[in-house]
Amino acid sequence: MSTDADSAAALAEACVAWLARAGVTDVVLAPGSRNAPLLLALWSAAPAGGPRLHTRIDERTAGFLALGLTKSGARAAVVTTSGTAVANLHPAVLEAVHSGIDLVVVSADRPARLRGTGANQTTDQVGIFSPFVTTHDLAAVAALDAVPVTAAGPLHLNLQLDAPLVPAAPVGRATTEFVVETADSRQERLVNGEPADLQPGPRTVVVAGDDAGPRARQLAEAAGWPLLAEPSSGARTGDHALRTYRLLLGTDLGARIERVVVLGRPTLSRPVARLLEREDVEVLVVPCPGVWPPAPPGSTAIGPPRWAGDGPDDPAWLDEWRTADRALARRVDRFLAEQPALTPYDVAAATHAALPAGGLLVVGASSPIRDLDLVARPTPVGSRRKVIANRGLAGIDGTISTAVGAALGRQGSTRNLALMGDLTFLHDQTALVLGPDEPRPDLTIVVPNDDGGAIFSMLEQGAPEHAASFERLFGTPHGTDLASLCAAARVPHLRVTSRPELEQALASPNGGIEVVEAVVGRADRRQLDARIRSFATDPEE
Repeated sequence: MSTDADSAAALAEACVAWLARAGVTDVVLAPGSRNAPLLLALWSAAPAGGPRLHTRIDERTAGFLALGLTKSGARAAVVTTSGTAVANLHPAVLEAVHSGIDLVVVSADRPARLRGTGANQTTDQVGIFSPFVTTHDLAAVAALDAVPVTAAGPLHLNLQLDAPLVPAAPVGRATTEFVVETADSRQERLVNGEPADLQPGPRTVVVAGDDAGPRARQLAEAAGWPLLAEPSSGARTGDHALRTYRLLLGTDLGARIERVVVLGRPTLSRPVARLLEREDVEVLVVPCPGVWPPAPPGSTAIGPPRWAGDGPDDPAWLDEWRTADRALARRVDRFLAEQPALTPYDVAAATHAALPAGGLLVVGASSPIRDLDLVARPTPVGSRRKVIANRGLAGIDGTISTAVGAALGRQGSTRNLALMGDLTFLHDQTALVLGPDEPRPDLTIVVPNDDGGAIFSMLEQGAPEHAASFERLFGTPHGTDLASLCAAARVPHLRVTSRPELEQALASPNGGIEVVEAVVGRADRRQLDARIRSFATDPEE
């Protein structure tokens, strides 16, 4: 090892110590030459209480793995070499930025004297994730030690590592105990500010978007208001949560809303978006983590909401919503049960039903999370069912990696499930490539496979007048044999075509990572959804 106090080895060791002070429990590594000092220092520290290590050959996968670990309770860092390796982290970093996730990025870089000289694998990494992420460009141990460990949101450490990149003698495993700080050193992601006392009077609903947490349910219960909670809100529990709320917003009930209290970030439905844009509705928004404005135009930002009434608000208002929700849910379920073939809604419902108390479900973007939103029954309070989705930017990338990370990061989970469409699955197929020594969770990945992008059939471009161009531009059939893909990665695969087969497959997990492919169609998806939407306004036959 070099005697230089700011050598690559010294800077790498100081970085490992910084990660410990920051409460980092897991580090995802992507191999490279320039980041070799970091990898060796982390490998040395691991057996003496250092962070758990995960190695991936794809930096995009590595970034989302670290994201999933952090979203489910660990705190993770991802370590890459220089050049395009850093750029491949951009999707995961953007998701972390917009979700307010404390992801740590550590990138290796050339010394400053080699920048702008045409050196191999060198680009401008300083501020590569700007304007949302603070980059600390570090060439000295003292500068690294001065970086605060409690910074919220993603943080980028760019380490200038000079040759020699490996020591003259092989690195040994550390014997001195390596202590990772507890979670108390991390910033608590709680709502700040003076409490907002909410008075009775206006007909009010509570909207719980992604990561709203139990506060939304507690407010709805205290005030006696309907709760419109997305699956990943952490608030879709108890008897105030409504299952068919997005359909009911198009009825007379929705038209009579006078006030909305928003917690978390709602992203799933146009009916909710239209509700929040109405000029005749008072919208109160509790700011959430991420780079979003504290309150969208036309709304008012408030502190932690607190019910100021002596008792629940108008009971008749809540009763109307509950009655309508139960009736509409029964009608939707009856209609889906009558369908001759397996539908995406069946897949979402069966997957959610297989989630036990204390279990984890990671849901992909596009159709699956919206299907789940319609069919998932609210669960009992205190059952600790955790539903995670990447709703910061709602992309389909990195979903398998996020699910693997979330399963590895949630201690004591009774079962881990993931639900994602076929395009989402294919987009992150390298996440299935794990080395023989890698931590590997028990995770059942359920893939409703309709051979393409069904969500677009439900949007404007899916209208009949665009039928000639739809398949090539938006439907994007791929014809991929998922069984062969899984076999190549040595991941068990099961293909089902009916609800009984799906339920049986979900009832008998084999352990490790496994894929259940549920074959569904999309030729009639637009008509299926239109029929379901009509139930809210058409009288029952």
